[in-house]
Amino acid sequence: MYPFLLVGIGGALGSMSRYGASLVISRMWPTGFPLATLLINIIGSTAMGLLIGLLPRLMPSLQEEARLLVAVGILGGFTTFSAFSLDTIVLIERGELLLAGTYVLLSVVICLIGLYLGLLVTRGVA
Repeated sequence: MYPFLLVGIGGALGSMSRYGASLVISRMWPTGFPLATLLINIIGSTAMGLLIGLLPRLMPSLQEEARLLVAVGILGGFTTFSAFSLDTIVLIERGELLLAGTYVLLSVVICLIGLYLGLLVTRGVA
């Protein structure tokens, strides 16, 4: 039961954070492009890399609990891959194929780079 509670609390916090960040980003940079989803996925992917790289060093005895709360819960709720998928299909249905392709390419490549950089940063920390 405890693991489900950790994931549930984390997921609620992550989802609320995603919603808040999306509102702020959308107000700062109003556009038809799903910029908020893209930025949230980049931030979440980078944070995941940092977290997974740091957990074994900083919290070895609480590694599993922290992983459930933060990685599965908070970051799982914060990142928006399902929203990414919907945004992509909406762009395709609107006939904006170039924009959809750009969005997919940027999302996948930059998020993977962000996660990898997060891991590199933490692996360089002694």
